[in-house]
Amino acid sequence: MPQEAPQETAPKHAAIDIHQHLWTPEFVDRLRARTQFPYLRGWTLHTAAEAPYEVDPQAHDVQRRIAADHEAEVGASCLSLSAPLGIEDLPRPQASLLIDAWHRGVAELPEHFRAWASVPTQEPDLPAVHALLAQDRFVGLQLPATSVLSPASWERVSALLVAAEVAGKPVLVHPGAERARPLRGAVPGWWHPVVGYVAQMSAAWWGWQAFGGRDLFPDLRLVFAAGAGLAPVHQERHVLRGGTDRPVDPNVYVDTSCYGPRALDALVRVLGIDALVLGSDRPYGEPIADFLGLAATHAVRVRNPRALLAPTPAYDQTWAVAS
Repeated sequence: MPQEAPQETAPKHAAIDIHQHLWTPEFVDRLRARTQFPYLRGWTLHTAAEAPYEVDPQAHDVQRRIAADHEAEVGASCLSLSAPLGIEDLPRPQASLLIDAWHRGVAELPEHFRAWASVPTQEPDLPAVHALLAQDRFVGLQLPATSVLSPASWERVSALLVAAEVAGKPVLVHPGAERARPLRGAVPGWWHPVVGYVAQMSAAWWGWQAFGGRDLFPDLRLVFAAGAGLAPVHQERHVLRGGTDRPVDPNVYVDTSCYGPRALDALVRVLGIDALVLGSDRPYGEPIADFLGLAATHAVRVRNPRALLAPTPAYDQTWAVAS
């Protein structure tokens, strides 16, 4: 009988997690010094719209995080500023103080980590953005979904998109801060992540499509966190209601955070396996270990994240993991 071809296996610690959160000491101190949202009291986080949240300090311990990643065979992680805090939308002096602290903190972390650069929504300092994106430590630029909820919103951040495209680095669209709506009344703790964040990501996805972003930014790579809120699954409805059925864009990705095999399978049916990249949202989630067999798992955990991040300068020399 003919022997089966050997299946592709990913070497230990080869995976790249493109979506994690880790708070550095200066960033924590800056949050504790605040008297307005967002702020920390001890390890209790207070934000404008969501209930107080008890942060686990061990979840932000650097060595524990690296050990947890290695246990999950993740060899490198990209850190994201926690956009649901609403830091980017603060008055510019306040936003800059926190964002600069975040950038300094992640720049001092071990080589296991890279980070997404963040920028104040009000009057972003474009030369500073270009300078950040020129550094190997920063894999790309993060935008809160609340900044790109419509075609016009995408147009307003065009200068930032140009900066990322010129740098040859991708843009991560991450859920932003939910607004406080007193007339809505009380909602359970899961409401904002399940309802609000998903709605944001869906609006950001369709805003990009309606904006015609690919025509304007032919080389820009995008990755939408949390599976873009499963917005791609609504492609049939989009076409039925007058949208254009376009080919899958090879430079647009969605990460796997907060979803399991059923939702991810639906995304693959629309976008194909090449669009999925590993994003755990750690410490709020865990990296997926297996998905649709060894070849698909290798694609999601190793090959596709490399394709997303590949043009990063000096990537192979300074942040290489086994391939």
